[in-house]
Amino acid sequence: MEARKLIICLCIFIVHCRADDMISGNQTIIDNGNSTIDSASGLFELGFFSPGKSKNRYLGIWYKSISAGTVVWVANRESPLMDDSGVLRIDENGRLVLSNGAGAVIWSSKSSRAAKNAVCLLLDSGNLVIRYEDDPGLKRFLWQSFDHPGDQFLPGMKLGWDLGSGLNQSYLTSWRSSDDPSPGDFTLRLNLDGFPQVLVWNGAVVQFRFGPWDGVGFSGTSPAIKYPRFISNFTFQQTGIYYGFHAANSSDIMRVILNPEGNVFVLVWINKTRSWESLLTSPKDDCDRYAFCGPFGVCNIAKARIGSSVCGCVEGFEPKFPEKWKEGDWSDGCVRINALSCGHGDRFILYPGQKLPDTRRSWFNQSTILEDCKIKCLSNCSCTAYSKLDVREGRRGCMLWFDDISDLRDNSEDVQNLYVRLATSKSAENRSSRKKRKLVIIVIVVSFILTILLCIFTRYILKKRKLRREGFKLNLRSDPKSYNNGEDLDLPLFGFSVIANATDCFSENSKLGEGGFGCVYKGILKDGQEIAVKRLAKESRQRLREFKNEISCIAKLQHRNLVRLLGFCIEREEMLLIYEYMPNNSLNHLLFESERRRSLDWPKRYNIINGIARGLLYLHQDSRLKVIHRDMKASNVLIDSEMNPRISDFGLARIFWGSESESKTTKVVGTYGYMSPEYALDGKFSDKSDVYSFGVLVLEIVSGIKMGGFFDLDPDLNLLRHAWTLYQEGKCLELLDQAAMDSYNQSELFRVIQVGLLCVQPYPEDRPSMSMVLLMLSSHNELARPKQPTFFNDRNQLVRNQLVSESSLISEISSSSSIFSPR
Repeated sequence: MEARKLIICLCIFIVHCRADDMISGNQTIIDNGNSTIDSASGLFELGFFSPGKSKNRYLGIWYKSISAGTVVWVANRESPLMDDSGVLRIDENGRLVLSNGAGAVIWSSKSSRAAKNAVCLLLDSGNLVIRYEDDPGLKRFLWQSFDHPGDQFLPGMKLGWDLGSGLNQSYLTSWRSSDDPSPGDFTLRLNLDGFPQVLVWNGAVVQFRFGPWDGVGFSGTSPAIKYPRFISNFTFQQTGIYYGFHAANSSDIMRVILNPEGNVFVLVWINKTRSWESLLTSPKDDCDRYAFCGPFGVCNIAKARIGSSVCGCVEGFEPKFPEKWKEGDWSDGCVRINALSCGHGDRFILYPGQKLPDTRRSWFNQSTILEDCKIKCLSNCSCTAYSKLDVREGRRGCMLWFDDISDLRDNSEDVQNLYVRLATSKSAENRSSRKKRKLVIIVIVVSFILTILLCIFTRYILKKRKLRREGFKLNLRSDPKSYNNGEDLDLPLFGFSVIANATDCFSENSKLGEGGFGCVYKGILKDGQEIAVKRLAKESRQRLREFKNEISCIAKLQHRNLVRLLGFCIEREEMLLIYEYMPNNSLNHLLFESERRRSLDWPKRYNIINGIARGLLYLHQDSRLKVIHRDMKASNVLIDSEMNPRISDFGLARIFWGSESESKTTKVVGTYGYMSPEYALDGKFSDKSDVYSFGVLVLEIVSGIKMGGFFDLDPDLNLLRHAWTLYQEGKCLELLDQAAMDSYNQSELFRVIQVGLLCVQPYPEDRPSMSMVLLMLSSHNELARPKQPTFFNDRNQLVRNQLVSESSLISEISSSSSIFSPR
């Protein structure tokens, strides 16, 4: 539970005991409300607290030096104190006793054996122990809190069974709510029916299941749990069966929590952000719900993403109730198409990368080889599947399943294989033969069709190239979807020779910069007018689309904060766009170069921010067309001779028609760091996508730091995280670029930073419109408090979290610079 969700009501310390203090012999340890006990390291603290809005008092252990108030253990979960009169002491038999004001015992440690010379300590691990006074080596505990966990599982704890006594030694139980630590509905236990596995129960119903231990981790578990700093261990001995974990680095702080909603989180403390980072969340999707697809049903969440049924049947099986299956009710699962022959001709089909089925109806042997396991399964009519027990190389052991198997899930990153038993019958062989014949016919027909299509496509390409060689004149008026409704664009069509002469044949000395769509050159026309020429790269597959898009978007848009297009040229294989020349180059050129940035004092930066906002407002609302830029960044903002900003590069822009306010694409294009979460995640974009990019740009202008400018220093830190941290700590002034420190206006600066953070809110509905942005920048009214932004650190993080498709990443995401970006 996070510190913000828990109100710790602690008063002034009267008695403060360290872990190495020896407290014994019927002594009072702490009084309710006025004393605590620390571990020797100061990481943990024992005392009384009131959770959330509750006024009840509980004895508990929580983190002290980090994440203050995050409770990891509660003694009197079911018997709270109603006032501040409680006392914790060690009685004459060496037991911890918690009494209320009337002297009635409401909780005790119930040590298994009495001791006259007992000592109480809070260890650095967070374990509260009672030991013999003459046992400084901590080898004999009379009692320890680790044997009685609540909703938290810490390094050093054991989750499992003592086979000597047959007792379930420890398990997790959720809190009732964030205000009530009494046992809730959910428990996490190690189940010993069949091969041991960890189950999460909602009352008497299994809600979630970790697959059986495969020697490396739990079968089917996300690779996130195989984090190199998180070490799992599973002990399987005659004396006991336990699961535990520890951190590879002793300085790392980790914990596992079962929350009141039945979700399991594996958390690690990140010192840089002063927050808990989740390594694993379970259940994370429908396929994690227990037996979601029923007996012999296989769950594949990837199919749901492409619109297919998330559930399928094991080969050789069919839906038990096809009509219910079509309606999305898969709970009854699948049944065999052909009955098993009970050892006479049955076969096995391999299912690789599987979360192994529920093991409560299983048999296992740790020394049997896999081939013997297959023979043993065939000899038993009830055996339906088998697998290897330990996936590590050279290890023996196998497992058999009987009757129905359930809770199967495809997991391509799992190395575990499952062999499912099928019948081999005449009808099955005939069906297989018919399927092969159909497959051959389909291959022949498809090949023929593809050959015809290839010929047509080749002819089309050759014809298109011929037209280009003979010359091609762009005429947007013939386009039925012309953005200008057939009106004349009033744009001069320049000859290629004219532009070549103006740029000295596109010489290197004339080059201003280059990006993903081509190079930009400075030119001088015969009348002395300076121009900038964008020459689209011939190898770009998207250049004709970007060429038409840019002309269509800005030919009829006139605003002082938009770059002006003077004309175009399309001749043979060349496509050129001619713009007015900007002597101060791009904002990227000024802002991120140490020498030039000194010219950007605070008034100029403030003017640039307002100018960009006015340009975007014109695009979104005030122009005759509603245009979404989709690639707002510093290199796409040009600076004129009077240091006014001009928005440029409309190659990725989209026009919205009528009342249209949002669109979706399967090809995510843009620049990392500036893309809004909904666009990067789902391909959805709107005017709020440009608002997000504007927010990132504002923080770059204020700080003089690129969005990814921290990567070499700290891969986990970026500009948004840095700005948010300073804002939370009330240190906004530290974000300002030193070059503007002598000229800043404090009220303007703090307002600009807050507006920037409001623009990068995770959800588009929380972001202001550009009209509101301009109002907030110019007014003195109190602004809303921003929420924490989404921190996308780098491309690898997006790929790891499956935020964009691989094909889109490779072919569509623009790495272009501005048309005036420096070489």
